[in-house]
Amino acid sequence: MCSPTKISRCESVFITPGSPWENGYCESFNGRMRDELLNGEIFYTLTEAQVVIENWREHYNTRRPHSSLGYRPPVPEVVLSKEMKGVIETGQMAA
Repeated sequence: MCSPTKISRCESVFITPGSPWENGYCESFNGRMRDELLNGEIFYTLTEAQVVIENWREHYNTRRPHSSLGYRPPVPEVVLSKEMKGVIETGQMAA
C-alpha cells in the first residue's frame, strides 16, 4: 500500500484467488441476494429453502432486468410456433 506521505515505492495489494469478500462481483450478488430474498424469508425446512432460492436464482438469471444490459433481461423470452416446438422435441422437420 502507498502512504500519501511516502511516495518512494508503491506496490499493489495481493488479493487471494477465490476469496469472495474481495471480489466486487460476488459481493454485489451476495448483497442483492440478501436484500431481495433472504431478509424477507423465513425457511422452516432445507427443502423449502432450496426451492425458494432456486426459483429466485432462475428469475435473477433469466427474467430480471439488469442495469448492465440496458435494463433488459439476460435471457429474453422466446415464443416458438407449434411447428418449431415439434422440431425441438423430436429433432425432425415436418414433411
